[in-house]
Amino acid sequence: MTRLKSVTIDPQEVAYYEKFAKTWWDKNGPFWPLHVLNELRMQWIKLQLSNIYGNAQALKGLNVLDVGCGGGLLSEALAKCGAHVTAIDVVEKNLVIARDHAKKSDLEIDYRLSSIEDIAATGVKYDVVFNMEVVEHVACVDTYMASCNSLVKPAGIQFIASINRNFLAFIVAIIGAEYVTRLLPKGTHHYKKLVKPTELEVLLCRDNFKVISRIGVTVNPLRRSMKLVKSTWVNFMLMAQKQA
Repeated sequence: MTRLKSVTIDPQEVAYYEKFAKTWWDKNGPFWPLHVLNELRMQWIKLQLSNIYGNAQALKGLNVLDVGCGGGLLSEALAKCGAHVTAIDVVEKNLVIARDHAKKSDLEIDYRLSSIEDIAATGVKYDVVFNMEVVEHVACVDTYMASCNSLVKPAGIQFIASINRNFLAFIVAIIGAEYVTRLLPKGTHHYKKLVKPTELEVLLCRDNFKVISRIGVTVNPLRRSMKLVKSTWVNFMLMAQKQA
């Protein structure tokens, strides 16, 4: 099995996701919350891009990068909207699952085993970078974000989704989701690795990005449903545009 070397890769996170790789596309398995979240975030993503480009089919023809693609849930949704998708992950087993599912779905997605630094070093730029549910799993947020930021074209867009770092987020997203309701397997998130949206905004601003949209997500574990809310105290999504 190929092992990548990178200051942003946390070996413990890699080992964790290797265990669950085969369950990515099981809507009743441990990743079911991501299936629900994927539908919700795609609605929000398409709305935000249509506001930017004035086009309801704004993803069509765009070159996009899905960072930390896992089994390909977001990658496939983007490809179905007509985007040219490059997707990277540091867990080889995830990519095996992703490639197989894309083939069965008759979708062309460029899946690559790569760290964020390695792909950034190529100098390639994308219209949109999707940085979704990854920042809370990396070893060095500063370096990771610098690489993500560098991959966005001038006037391009970056979407970020993660969990806030505060007492409420700890109670809801870790104690509640992993130990009480068991929405997620224990150990999915670690409080000390969570990043506040304000901290991400500093790293975005440093590289000439402007945050132009913020939204929160709330979960109803009994109904297995999610909805968008104004509060970003627990789960949040940001959209930022690189200034030309």
